[in-house]
Amino acid sequence: MARGRVKRAARAAAGYARRGRAMEHVKTIEDVQRLLAEEGYVCGRALATALFLALRLGRPLFLEGEPGTGKTEIAKAIAAALGRRLIRLQCYEGLDSASAVAEWNFAAQMIALRAAEVGKTAEGGALKDQLFSDEFLIERPLLQAMRPQPGGAPVLLIDEMDRTDAPFEAFLLEALSDYQVTIPELGTIKAETPPIVILTSNRTREVHDALKRRCLYAWVDYPDFEREAQILAARARELPAQLSREVVAFVQALRTEDLFKKPGVAETIDWAKCLLALDAVALSPQVIADTLGALLKYQDDIARLNNSEATRILDQARAAIAPA
Repeated sequence: MARGRVKRAARAAAGYARRGRAMEHVKTIEDVQRLLAEEGYVCGRALATALFLALRLGRPLFLEGEPGTGKTEIAKAIAAALGRRLIRLQCYEGLDSASAVAEWNFAAQMIALRAAEVGKTAEGGALKDQLFSDEFLIERPLLQAMRPQPGGAPVLLIDEMDRTDAPFEAFLLEALSDYQVTIPELGTIKAETPPIVILTSNRTREVHDALKRRCLYAWVDYPDFEREAQILAARARELPAQLSREVVAFVQALRTEDLFKKPGVAETIDWAKCLLALDAVALSPQVIADTLGALLKYQDDIARLNNSEATRILDQARAAIAPA
């Protein structure tokens, strides 16, 4: 078990070393924008500034905004840009410290205990030390992020913090303040080099101020037309330029409507890829009706866009991008 883990770590180290960039190369806000652009992430100056400061100051970055605006993607992009391992803790209601930090492999411990009893290979305290060692520890994201990683400190993504509850927020305070976690049987494990921490929230509930105070903060909003057009050009390169502009203009107009869930940038990209798969060359009410499931996720919203409504919004979108 241990030998396999070492081999996997060695292979990962070689890969990260080939792709890694030293943090010293990130000297300006423009460097952050350039690195993200190389990974297909188009970043405005305000968000790039927040990320630059988080990197330089070693502070967690708390990103809040509507779903689908690119909060999770920025963690993936910066990990890829810096050649760091991305460790993701997906939050959910009822998430506890064991699921976030580490659990003991009780089945393996029982097998080792039975083997020791039969073979009398260990005694008392020695057996206990063996059973509660790294060999039987199942590491979860927070503990993994505190361990040394190939290529440098990892990017720890704590995704959708608003899905958890207050006790888990309180538990995170130690991890985010001192970059350490405590396992009763092993003691406190502190990161030699703090991970790059990015937290996200869709703001379905307010996250406690004590957690926010430990972080730099940025609101991630829907992009304007020009930025969304740049994002689509980066993420759906094969889409014809005119169709790309129509798609962005239609989505921008759609967000002004009274919808239960407005489409985010992720939906814009998904919709564009659907249009590519259908070999569409232009938007039409029929094409829109056929592909609305990629753009809207609630039946009431889809039903609201009957043919006449889709035509009206499409006409509005085309008027917005028509030459003056």
